[in-house]
Amino acid sequence: MSRWGMVIDLEKCTGCQACTTACQVENNRLPGENWQDVLFYAEGEYPSGKFSWLPRPCMHCENPSCREVCPTGATFKDKDGFVLVDWEKCIGCKYCMVACPYGVRFYAEEKQPVQPDIRSVFPGDGDKMWNPPWQMPEARRDPKHGVGIQPTNVVSKCTFCYHRVSKAPAGTVDLDPSNPALRDFVPACVVTCAPSARYFGDLDTPTSEVRRLIAEKRGTRLKEETGNRPQVYYLAGEQSSIPETRSTRIKS
Repeated sequence: MSRWGMVIDLEKCTGCQACTTACQVENNRLPGENWQDVLFYAEGEYPSGKFSWLPRPCMHCENPSCREVCPTGATFKDKDGFVLVDWEKCIGCKYCMVACPYGVRFYAEEKQPVQPDIRSVFPGDGDKMWNPPWQMPEARRDPKHGVGIQPTNVVSKCTFCYHRVSKAPAGTVDLDPSNPALRDFVPACVVTCAPSARYFGDLDTPTSEVRRLIAEKRGTRLKEETGNRPQVYYLAGEQSSIPETRSTRIKS
């Protein structure tokens, strides 16, 4: 049993959004509906203002508030630390969307589609939202864990690529994408990250790379005051703050 977690080095992240694209293709997401988002915003004012960004997957919290409010048990926490949505139980009440302090959940039917609405170009069969030209193999689809082409009237979110990570060999501690033997089990956003700003591993193993990085580089989590205790940690540089020290800067 593992407790999978992600570390994102904000000093390395360039905001290229390759993670967003990889996630969309891997998980059959609609254009414009990003499970793995990169948030852009301006800090400061002219002439000293700067453009900043923050990559934001689901935090897969230790104490997820989304689970507490789910009336059907559709949102649940897996034994290995994943926070998932059982699409066969979800009734689309959206309580979880309100409870999530990170805004990572989607009710896709209400989201403004990118024009043209791709759902009309590739209409879904049966209860599926759409029929994308790129699709994961049938054997990997798993609606009980929120994996595959999304049905209508349910809430969805990042799964930490459950369909890949859960198949990793027993005893694996670090899912290093540079290791050919493990690459197929690494989350798509980690595999595709060009500056290697993302790390994925077992937070409960003291010798894991994610544990080492969190300890040595003062990993920090978003919104600690909520008590959700995310399993996504950010490395934010010398001052360990988010987002002020996020990007690499030349010191005077």
